Amino acid sequence: MKKLLFILNPRSGKGQIKNQLLEIVNIFQRNGYQVQLHITQEPLDAKNIVMEIGEQFDRIVCSGGDGTLNETVSGLMEAELQIPLGYIPSGSTNDFASSLKIPKKMEKAAQIAVCGESFFCDIGSFNERYFNYVAAFGAFTEVPYATPQQMKNVLGHPAYLIEGIKQITAIKSAPMRVEYDGIVVEGDFIYGMITNSTSVGGFKKIVGKSVEMDDGMFEVTLIRNPKSPLDLQEILNALLMEDASSERLLTFKTAQLYIHSPQSVPWVLDGEYGGNPGEIEVKNQYRVLNIIVPKENM
Repeated sequence: MKKLLFILNPRSGKGQIKNQLLEIVNIFQRNGYQVQLHITQEPLDAKNIVMEIGEQFDRIVCSGGDGTLNETVSGLMEAELQIPLGYIPSGSTNDFASSLKIPKKMEKAAQIAVCGESFFCDIGSFNERYFNYVAAFGAFTEVPYATPQQMKNVLGHPAYLIEGIKQITAIKSAPMRVEYDGIVVEGDFIYGMITNSTSVGGFKKIVGKSVEMDDGMFEVTLIRNPKSPLDLQEILNALLMEDASSERLLTFKTAQLYIHSPQSVPWVLDGEYGGNPGEIEVKNQYRVLNIIVPKENM
């Protein structure tokens, strides 16, 4: 039999996977896999187990939110493993799964994880770390990791909105120098995101048009510091209407960029705290992740 490593975060989402665990394992076994289950115990556990024993398996499947998936992919990248990866989303938002059309229904996602087809997806490197679909700084980026897990489990996606409203009066800008494709941009920005996804935070219209997750390019959005409430309203309208003509909104595609800031700016990678480096190099790692997605007839 083929060997499958199943990495499970039991605290993700509302913990519903516990009720379907036997059926999920049964799906794996029916499709010819001998299953080894690993339940994560602490941060970075998923990454560490992949790096320690991942090479022993024919397939790896992880279940959790965007953070669990980030850890699993980071383990594959750092260990330089090309093992196919299945994903059963069980978080509150699951942007990456949504972009790949992996369903929220866990049993169906489990079936896809062992019977779907390979899709070679781009991944981002952020200095020495990795992200699957978004690296962001500024307004509201603290919301994913500042929102208590218990609140996420009880309320789901609305928990993020509640935490965001609490932070709206504390928006601060950061001076930055951004270099990409021979272009240099300087200014004070309240928000920035480097994405490879059709949605961020569950919102589909803020990442730009014509998003392809295997084209070697990021979609980048930078929001300049608004000088008045009218400027802020202009920014919100531009994001919702996908209008890049606003002077306060800078959008572009690139495979690589450098960011310098003279002050400490916290970053978020796939919803988890990413540190506050002053010098940042972001590169698109072209089609390095072999992730299993639905076949057309599934």
